[in-house]
Amino acid sequence: MPRIDLNCDMGESFGAWEMGNDDAVLEHVTSANVACGFHAGDPQTMHATVKAAFGRGVSVGAHPGFPDLQGFGRRPMTLNKSEAYDAVLYQVGALAGFAQAAGGRLSHVKAHGMLYNMAAKDATLAQAIAQAVRDFDRDLVFYGLAGSELIRAAERVGLRAAGEVFADRSYQDDGSLTPRSQPGAMIEDVEASVAQVKRMVLEGMVRSVGGKDVPVKADTLCIHGDQPGAVAFARRIRAELAQAGVEVKALATA
Repeated sequence: MPRIDLNCDMGESFGAWEMGNDDAVLEHVTSANVACGFHAGDPQTMHATVKAAFGRGVSVGAHPGFPDLQGFGRRPMTLNKSEAYDAVLYQVGALAGFAQAAGGRLSHVKAHGMLYNMAAKDATLAQAIAQAVRDFDRDLVFYGLAGSELIRAAERVGLRAAGEVFADRSYQDDGSLTPRSQPGAMIEDVEASVAQVKRMVLEGMVRSVGGKDVPVKADTLCIHGDQPGAVAFARRIRAELAQAGVEVKALATA
């Protein structure tokens, strides 16, 4: 039986400002990537999100990003290898503390936003992120864009790598995600999203915006919690996968 983990980026509220409908999304996903306070989130949000996820049997992972609250971690930054290592280690350690206090443990790490996208192509940055995760806990699963430098870095340091594909993002011919600054970067039609998901999971292929079939290894599937239709997307995609005979299950329990 084909199997996929369904993950969502969440815990991205800050202070009195709320983003997403995390409680509703948690009913449909198997893994939660929780913001660690650098690009979004704060201690109270981290605590509440971790507790809510564990309460629903959802695996919890750290979602470290660039230190850029104003830009939501989606602007390029230049960090050397040491700075990137320390920033990731700091954030993973912070979320792990909340997981332990809630009676659980972290299962995975997935970089956020521009940190993720830059590291997908930059071997040095990817290596710094993977090494920080490995030094913290070598049993953590490392999520990275399928076929990217993130996956290769995880494999080099001895981490279990999970190739990630996206339900609500379009792809370029090289397998990278279409930048959000470009038209069509986000897939807002649920039918188009379902069709893309099925092809990635069942056939290992995704059609790029340029019309090219790009091979992908789909271990985990992401839905962004900050998009308005996140709950509807998650509900529909999970139902369609079940109908197609795909088991939706967290990687930590696979």
